Amino acid sequence: MQIITLQQPSRVVFGEGAADRFAEEFLAHGFKKLFLMTAPPIRPLIEVVVAKLEAAGAEIKIYDRITAEPALDEVIGIIDEARAFGVDSVAGIGGGSVLDAAKIVACFAPSSQQVADCFGTGLIKQRGLWCACLPTTSGTGSEVSPNAILLDRAEKLKKGIVSPYLLADAAYIDPLLTLTVPAKITAETGMDALTHCIEAYTNRFAHPVVDRYALTGIELIAAHLERAVKDGQDREARTALSLGSYYGGLCLAPVNTAAVHALSYPLGGEYHISHGLANAILLPAVLRFNMHSNVAKHAAIARAVGVDCTGLTDEEAAARGVEHIAALSARCGIPATLTELGIGREKVEELAEAAMKVTRLLVNNPREVKREDAIAIYNELY
Repeated sequence: MQIITLQQPSRVVFGEGAADRFAEEFLAHGFKKLFLMTAPPIRPLIEVVVAKLEAAGAEIKIYDRITAEPALDEVIGIIDEARAFGVDSVAGIGGGSVLDAAKIVACFAPSSQQVADCFGTGLIKQRGLWCACLPTTSGTGSEVSPNAILLDRAEKLKKGIVSPYLLADAAYIDPLLTLTVPAKITAETGMDALTHCIEAYTNRFAHPVVDRYALTGIELIAAHLERAVKDGQDREARTALSLGSYYGGLCLAPVNTAAVHALSYPLGGEYHISHGLANAILLPAVLRFNMHSNVAKHAAIARAVGVDCTGLTDEEAAARGVEHIAALSARCGIPATLTELGIGREKVEELAEAAMKVTRLLVNNPREVKREDAIAIYNELY
């Protein structure tokens, strides 16, 4: 059995009321100048927490201008703002874009390294400021992963920075923060979390320890995503999705994702398609492409998503599982084709060229993806 290293924040608080615990524990650390990153729709949810911190003497600068996946030039500007404030601690309260940006700011605000020099794995030289992450969506798992994704506008491509120094010091996962997430975002982020778990489980570097997280995450998300999309106030469903997303996040450090994510990056970079939506559209096609690399594992995915596999061969079960996932995505209101997103078939070769640059993830795929394979997968989405 290969060696594996599991990484997550040194402190993870999960459950209803975890956001209140953040305020208490932040004050116990004695920090005084908190750079708090969030998004405009989230501010009403955190007013009580902010008031509690300010009443105890903490000075807080709120940055709430992150409305989409952060770009390299954007985070450089945010880092400058944090430095000018004299920040001694950082918190991100929001979706994956907010959390990724918060981790970047915490890491680079006290550092002389340049963000652009650290794309890739293991290039950050030192740990940064204390950082807490509070997710308001159930999708990226960024609160417990050592990854951050940024858009490089110059290359029109999303790029990743991976380092143990990007791990938050504490994650506070409070399902109550997800109750007001709109149905569309619930669906897209939920499919993102499902993709994390599936790609970790089928990964070329899959590991039995991570397989357990991945399969449990698949089960939780597949059973509860549609419920949460239809009724955002369903606390049981929201809690299950928060837990499933957490398990997906735990998969990212030791195993990571593969071709679905690699092929989704050009959709986000060039066409600004949300990360979860891009993954959701690509997932069934990539699963069909990968299925015969390990039919038994793909059959296990089918069982995990709720397919009755009685009397089916593994190959039949695997195929049934792909269609079940595609149907779940459709029931949650996610489009199935790039045509619906306004991306013409003439763009396929360009998309494939960009995707083939994401070697960091393509190397993880259980089946080698060549340029012609990427073209065929994209063409399947019309």
